[in-house]
Amino acid sequence: MSKGTYQVFWTQTAQQDLRKIIAYIAADSETQARKIYSAIKQKADNLHQMPLQGRIVPELSFFGILIYRELIYRLWRIIYRTEGNKVWVLAVIDGRRNVEDILLDRFI
Repeated sequence: MSKGTYQVFWTQTAQQDLRKIIAYIAADSETQARKIYSAIKQKADNLHQMPLQGRIVPELSFFGILIYRELIYRLWRIIYRTEGNKVWVLAVIDGRRNVEDILLDRFI
């Protein structure tokens, strides 16, 4: 792997989050669900070149936790962290939900 290239991995939790989101959307429109699935996956996969492009998660930075970053795609927040030359996608959360409680429950 060349310098500046990272591997992107999805945790089981993040995969499960994405599956639930897509299943919910697919109940109304399978076409829209496929589009959103592809867009979220692509946004996360782009981290292989620029893993620090996302902002630090504000709800966690309030508590001094600065290792988690996020990308925003429409309503969804893609939470991840870097570790060496790896990027770990940890969660995909609907930003309309009480994100602070979800994040604190998962990451603290």
